[in-house]
Amino acid sequence: MTTPRLVATAWTSAGDTSPRRQPATSPVPVAERVAAIADAGFCGMGLIADDLVAIRDDIGFDALKGLIAAGGLTHVEIELLERWWIPRDAPGHTYDVRDLLFEAADVLRPVMIKIGSGNGPPTTDPLALAAPLRELAEQAAEHGTKVAIETMPFSTIATVPMGAEIVAAAGHPAAGLLVDAWHVFRAHTSLAELRAALRPEMIFGVELDDAAPEIVGTLFDDTVDHRVLCGDGTFDLVGLVATLRDLEFDGPWGVEILSTSFRALPVDRALRLAADSALTVLH
Repeated sequence: MTTPRLVATAWTSAGDTSPRRQPATSPVPVAERVAAIADAGFCGMGLIADDLVAIRDDIGFDALKGLIAAGGLTHVEIELLERWWIPRDAPGHTYDVRDLLFEAADVLRPVMIKIGSGNGPPTTDPLALAAPLRELAEQAAEHGTKVAIETMPFSTIATVPMGAEIVAAAGHPAAGLLVDAWHVFRAHTSLAELRAALRPEMIFGVELDDAAPEIVGTLFDDTVDHRVLCGDGTFDLVGLVATLRDLEFDGPWGVEILSTSFRALPVDRALRLAADSALTVLH
């Protein structure tokens, strides 16, 4: 059996920063990040929009592309676009982020752009988001990439089944889903519900992580400060992996660890721990 391919998602290699920071730019020089990701055995990496701004204004996207190629990495993903359904001329729009991500995509050729929704109660009309998603997917395809909704239980698109309903209604091959273990299990979505909701072509990516049995603080507190390495918590990651493999997904597998203790580690050590933990549930 070949060794599963792993992707170091953005936060896993970011070092001492978090989604709470504004901006959340990594303090780790990007050349050091790329080298550490490659040395830990990952095949790819992710970057957030704040990192992309800093890189664009420093070495530029062409130089970053060269670093990634020199490191032997073959998978790139960028994130995160929220509130993508709000028109450019309306309050709360995120076209500044959209334009940045597409600018980066033109050079970096990412496999996907991860999109969220927005913190708050779940939408009562998911299908209203189908047309804006289709438009966004059309734009992504023009830039040589795809968009993947990451559902989050504290957000407008709260569950994978809800996200799947929107993706199915959008009906565009460049619109799909990012399935994150934390967001699956903290939303109390069962593996049976996951299997029933998903079609193979919808699954653009998967992220592995783990957590304690009880939520620590709010759901947002728990997701950004208290995740644990794969296998150190109580999620049925082996069952999740088996379910997704049955649905024809077999990598590359993202590893996304966020916690106060994890980001305090040296990045090279953190990446090796993350990779080793993911491989234990992918056997």
